[in-house]
Amino acid sequence: MAVTMTEAAANHVARFLENRGKGVGIRVGVKTTGCSGMGYVLEFVDETQEEDAVFDCNGVKVVVDPKSLVYIDGTELDFVKEGLNEGFKFNNPQAASECGCGESFSV
Repeated sequence: MAVTMTEAAANHVARFLENRGKGVGIRVGVKTTGCSGMGYVLEFVDETQEEDAVFDCNGVKVVVDPKSLVYIDGTELDFVKEGLNEGFKFNNPQAASECGCGESFSV
């Protein structure tokens, strides 16, 4: 079981953590939302919890709670720039479908 980040995503998160001045990594999770059922949640992590799964990716910690890990196991988090837009892209092998806007998915 693992959630990984590309080098581009890790560099982006590392820059934000440095500018923020604190934090051990980024938490990746899911919540019920959107037109497809589940949406991704990203937030900075200052402290991990005992039950968290922690993965080191290119020097940045990716923290996932056990309930979310079931839905995002095997996911690769990438940071992409497409034209004037930039943002995180989730390559989730568990996702059976995604909504048109890319904000939510179903398993």
